[in-house]
Order: sequence, then structure tokens, then C-alpha cells
Amino acid sequence: MGRNQLNRTRAFFGLTARNIEDVVGNGLCTGCGLCASIAGPAAISMGINIEGNMRPLVRGAFVPGQNEQIMAVCPGVSVQGPGRPKGVTIHPVWGPMREIHRTWSSEPVVRHKGAAGGTLTALGRYLLASGRVHAVLHVRADDRKPWLTISTISRTPEEVLRGAQSRYGPSSPLVHVHRLLDEGKRFAVIAKPCDISAVRALGRVESRVESLIPYMLTIFCGGVHSVHIAKAVMRHHGVDELDVALYRYRGEGWPGPLRVQTRDGTAYDLPYPGAWLMGKFAYELQFRCKICPDGVGEAADISAPDGWILSNGKPSYAEAPGTNVVVVRTHAGKELLDASINAGYLQVAPVSLEEIDLMHKNHHRKAAASAALFALRLMGQRTIRIFGYRTKAGLKRAGLRRIFQQFAGTVRRVLRGENREHLI
Repeated sequence: MGRNQLNRTRAFFGLTARNIEDVVGNGLCTGCGLCASIAGPAAISMGINIEGNMRPLVRGAFVPGQNEQIMAVCPGVSVQGPGRPKGVTIHPVWGPMREIHRTWSSEPVVRHKGAAGGTLTALGRYLLASGRVHAVLHVRADDRKPWLTISTISRTPEEVLRGAQSRYGPSSPLVHVHRLLDEGKRFAVIAKPCDISAVRALGRVESRVESLIPYMLTIFCGGVHSVHIAKAVMRHHGVDELDVALYRYRGEGWPGPLRVQTRDGTAYDLPYPGAWLMGKFAYELQFRCKICPDGVGEAADISAPDGWILSNGKPSYAEAPGTNVVVVRTHAGKELLDASINAGYLQVAPVSLEEIDLMHKNHHRKAAASAALFALRLMGQRTIRIFGYRTKAGLKRAGLRRIFQQFAGTVRRVLRGENREHLI
């Protein structure tokens, strides 16, 4: 094959990243922090870059083989779905669905404080209280800078509850994975779908994952916004970020307002739609989220998105006791859900596929994600490899209009340079 033909072939199929600089520089980083977990803090640290996203900084040399391991598990290089497990209903958008329910925490305080119905909080509390795991890896608000989100390890049910609440901003949930693996005790991971995909990938190269991480739980993710949004909200209220004592992305209750509270107790609220559905914030979504093939957590044991309360087919934002939807994907997920219900931690009610379609119709765009990745390949950009996500079925479900929107939107973003990012 001649050099020109080779270059044309590479341009058509696209190139995957060779190192962290490639991943970040081409807008493919999710900010998960697994690379920092593998390499250690002396080699990689995580922080906010100029674009307002959580990104790695290479501080020192890797030991031999570390770069290869990082590239093997990085969700900015490849993501692998579950394919078609036997005996499981496979939905073209929602993926494997062993069971679906509407759920909420049986404890009123957990239901009130947790995201939506507090289902993931309740599951984390049950796992620790029952001794099934010794720790839960998740995220919570930063005590010093409450508008930021940090990775945390909870070892008691009370610690899980203290860390509850939705966190929409950038974070690195997986920075402590190897710290916990080195402890040699079982732990659960509650994180975004791309984070769960990364942990599954780690399990294919790290034997300890299968025995020490028995449960992986997630949400439906609409994408990670930059920290610039939080700063814009504080500016909107005329609040100095150094004076902020609380930054809560949602209220306590369903779904509640975004609240900024200063150290003197003054509170400033924005209604949920005003805070998160305003078109002017759309550009702040990181590029990787706009080409994501899995916002619904197909690789998890359980996905627990909001169980939106609908009125005439539209979400209700009024304060009320919240609910989640639970999508059970694996045998481990089913066993965990049944045990938590029997132990009195969760309550369930029926929910239909039609209701889920209405609640989360924005996620239908993921069915056309392969069109976005194809656009990157055609433009000779670095892209991610995807496996096990039913590409043909997804494209058929998406339809020509959504396919074109994904393709054309990706081309526009690349031409505008939205996929170009800086390390810290």
C-alpha cells in the first residue's frame, strides 16, 4: 500500500488515541480519572483545565506498560457494550432490560435528599449495612469549593447519605479505584455510564476487578457540563465564589431548584428548567458527551435514572416525593434489587417502556451516535472505537433525521474546533 493510499485509509477509518495527550487534545476525555488511578499521583493528577473540564495532567514518567494499560481501559479510546445477553430483552435504545420498575427509597429522609427517589443512595446504604461490600466509591460536593465535585469513598451508610445529591459538573470518580483494589476488600462503584464502561474495561486487564467490584451502578447521563456553568450561576446571583457555603445542583425533593447559599445563610434559587434547560448553556457540554454511544449505562448491573413525574407527557418540576426508574441489566443487578427490597430499603411500582420513552426521549439521540463517530473518521479525526452497541438497530431506530443531525452537528463542531482541548 502506497503512502497516499495509507493516508486515505487512515482518514476514512479514523485514528484512535496513542496517549493521554491525544485523548485530551482531541476532545475524547471524559475526565473519569482512571488513568490517574493506574499511574498514581506522582505520574498523573486531575484538575480543571481552561475549558472548565476535569482533565489529567501528566506529571512524571510512566513505568513500562502503563501507557498501554491506560489506553486499553480509557473510554476516550474505546467503549464496549454488553452486546446481546441471552434470555434478556434487548431494546435498541435502552439496551439489555431484565426488569424495569419505578423505584424509591423506603426511608423518607433518603428519598428527600437523594437524587430523584434516592434509589442509588438506598442501594449504596444497603450494600454497606448488609456487609456485601466494605466501601462505596462515588462522588460528592467538595467541602472547600461546593460548586466542584470530588471522588469519595463511603464506608458507612451514613457517609453514603451525606454524599447524596445530583452532581452535574466535572469530576473524576475513578481516581481511587486502585487504592481500593489494593486494600483487597469488596467495594461497589456508583458513577456515570462512561465510568462504568471504563471499570468493565479494567476488568479485562486487571484480574482483581471481578472479585473485588461485585456491583456497578449508574444513572442515565445527559452529559457533563463544564465548571463555567456553576461560575455563571454564581455571577447571575452576584455571589463571590469564595463566599459560597453550599452549591446544590438540585433541591431536596422533586426535583427542586438549583441553590447557591452563602456563608451568612443567604440562599439564591433557580428553578430546575431555568438552570439546566437553557439553550445558552448547551455549548458548555464537553465534546466527548456529544458523541457518546452510551448515556444509559448498558455496562452497569443497574441503571437508575430519574423517574420523571409526567403531566400531559411533559415533566413536572413541582416539589413532590421523587421516584427513579430501575433498569436491571445483569444477574447481579437483579439479585441486589430483590435483596434490597426484601430488606426494606426500596419500594417498587410498575413502569412501562412507553413511560420510559417519554421520560427520557432526549436519550434517543444515542441511537445515532455511530453517525457522529463516522463523521470524525471521514474528517481524519481521532475517534473512539465502539463494540457491542447494536449499531444497525440503533441507526434504524434513530431515523434519517436524527442520523443527519448527529453527522452534521459533529462536522460543525470539529470545524469550530470544539474538539480541541488543553490539558491542565
